[in-house]
This record gives sequence, structure tokens and C-alpha cells, in this order.
Amino acid sequence: MTTNTTRDAIIEAADDLFYRQGFEHTSFADIAEAVDISRGNFYHHFKTKDDILDAVIASRLAATKDMLERWEIDGATPLERIDSFIDILIVNRAKIKRFGCPVGTLCSELAKLAHPAHGEANRLFTLFRVWLRRQFDALGRSEDGDQLAMHLLSRSQGVATLASAFHDEKFIRQEVEAMRGWLRARIAETAPRRRKTN
Repeated sequence: MTTNTTRDAIIEAADDLFYRQGFEHTSFADIAEAVDISRGNFYHHFKTKDDILDAVIASRLAATKDMLERWEIDGATPLERIDSFIDILIVNRAKIKRFGCPVGTLCSELAKLAHPAHGEANRLFTLFRVWLRRQFDALGRSEDGDQLAMHLLSRSQGVATLASAFHDEKFIRQEVEAMRGWLRARIAETAPRRRKTN
């Protein structure tokens, strides 16, 4: 493996292990074994587990930004784009049932540990919040766009948490449909508001 490839492989393996096992319960040895490299080679790339965590969070932030940009391109309307956010629960349902939401679980664990990287990890939620607020703004809900964004974000987190607790795919699917219905109801409310302001 080249230097960059090895480093990237370490970050990818650590990301997966932090999600499945938790940051605190993942050791250097676990990551080195997953990548199949020696401890010496490992330390050449990362000196501490916190260094790896920083790299994992940076990688997740970059991947999330890329995903949001793809949704902007692929979605013809704000409704279609928000549907893409809701559909994450379906697309990732197998992992969510086993491990919960990767963003939520990491942020919760780092908060419990009072870890200095907690604030940086929270930026993942902020990316979604700001992006969702922009979509609601585009739907004519600029007055309460942030409130609606936070509602949808918190509801998706609640679904992920309960889906993981009960391992219930039917629950995920029914909640996704309910979230879509909620979204369309908010859009239907927008037309009368627009008429009143004209």
C-alpha cells in the first residue's frame, strides 16, 4: 500500500469500528488488525487515537458535504431533496437497525466522554440542519425553516434510535412514510401563507 492509501485505509477502518464498537471500545490493535498492518507502520500515520478520531470526523464531514451536493444536483425541487434526507433511513436501514445512526452515536458517545472533539463531531448535524433549513426556505418557509429542519432532524434521530433498540424494519418504513406525509402537510400550509402575504 502507498502512504496515502494506507492512511486512507486506516481512517476507513477506524470509521467503521468507531461506528460498530464505539470510539472508546476501539483500540489501536483493533484498527491495525482490520487494516492488516504492523503497529509500527500504524504509528507512522497516527500517533494517538484522538488523531485518528479527528481524521474520521474530517472524512465524515467531507463525505456529508459531497452527499448534500449530490442531492442538490439530483433533486429537481426542495421536496425531492428533503425526501433524499428522509430516505437515508431506508437506504441504511440494515446498519441503523444494528448500530443506530453513525452521526448520532458518535456525538452521543463523545458528549458522555466530555471529549474535546465533541464540538467538531456536532458539525455533522449542523451541516444537515443548515442544508435542510435552506430547502425549507426555498419552499417558502423561511420564518420557521430552522424549526422545521430541527424537527425533521430530531425525528430521524429518534427513528434511528428506536429502530436500533427494537431491530424493527417495519417501524422504519412506517416512520419514513409518516415523515413524508408530515413534509407534504408543511408544503400544503405554505400556499395559504403566500396568498396572505400577496
